[in-house]
Amino acid sequence: MHFLGHVVRFIVSAIVLLVVGWLVPQFSIGGFGSALLLAIVIALLGWAIEGVFGKKVTPFGRGIVGFVASALVIWLAQFIVSGVSVSIIGALLAALVIGIIDLFIPVSTPFEAGKDKSDR
Repeated sequence: MHFLGHVVRFIVSAIVLLVVGWLVPQFSIGGFGSALLLAIVIALLGWAIEGVFGKKVTPFGRGIVGFVASALVIWLAQFIVSGVSVSIIGALLAALVIGIIDLFIPVSTPFEAGKDKSDR
């Protein structure tokens, strides 16, 4: 994925996070700047978890383990990004809503983005 593809991916992720902040109680984001920084932090934390535990235990993985990892990453990211406030229930609900939105607006994962098209 080229640089512009990454920029678009993070902008779309920030917009999704703003929508989630509007829909989910106990999940609030200060503005677009906080949402963009939150999207970057979530991607970096997801990348770190994937590097340590493998791609099946990432926020991008499917199933209950991926769901819980996603909620944990969202909850932890609030301590890094200012203007973000998330409770445990808010993180679980946000992970659920993000998963549902991802069904309609799929954003490629860092694992898939790093693969060459000939590898697929």
